[in-house]
Amino acid sequence: MKNTNIQFADLGLKSYQSAWDIQESLFKKTVDIKISNRRNQTGHTTPNYLLFVSHPHVYTLGKSGDQANLLVNMQQLEKMEATFFKTNRGGDITYHGPGQIVGYPILDLDNFFTDIHKYLRYLEEVIILTLNDYGLKGERSPGETGVWLDVGTPFARKICAMGVRASRWVTMHGFALNVNTDLSYFSAIIPCGIKGKGVTSLVKELKKEVPVEEVKEKLLKHFTKVFEAELTEFSEEILFSEIEN
Repeated sequence: MKNTNIQFADLGLKSYQSAWDIQESLFKKTVDIKISNRRNQTGHTTPNYLLFVSHPHVYTLGKSGDQANLLVNMQQLEKMEATFFKTNRGGDITYHGPGQIVGYPILDLDNFFTDIHKYLRYLEEVIILTLNDYGLKGERSPGETGVWLDVGTPFARKICAMGVRASRWVTMHGFALNVNTDLSYFSAIIPCGIKGKGVTSLVKELKKEVPVEEVKEKLLKHFTKVFEAELTEFSEEILFSEIEN
């Protein structure tokens, strides 16, 4: 039986390592249920999760990324009060920091559809619809995962980066939408390994402050619509009980 309910938790500001550990625990729990179902021929439903979080300054590199796209050394990172992680997601290098909404869906795609490319396009659609609420035309750029503005022009710039991992059709990692992010931190990398294209944020484009909580509400609305899912919000305490059980 398919389960299209998604359990949602907003973790607030949390270190990259802590959020990664939470993701890995929920990911493992879901995969273990699937393995047990197959081994014991049981039909237990698998859970789906969506986490929102903001990270202190951090640069993360995808498993196929090139560390040469990090343009500063470890001593310089320390002066910037930033950290660096090699991750198991797809994609190249990106930056996370305050003022950015990072979304980590841990979904069993067997509950929705088993197509990773479609999954990425759906994530992009969530962002595109959210940007449209603010009068911005978000677009896909052929061969470049994520959401962009002014694709096909010399002014093309990325507003949302994406990188995911999937195993047994269970996903983790996700997207990072720049809301009021300090874009100067992107100067320390070649974002996503793509040269000659800039990055932007909602605040930069709209030239006014945008409440992060308002953007989160719009993202959740569009996420449930695009994935045809129901959302159940739960606290961090319940999240940790999910991990322990």
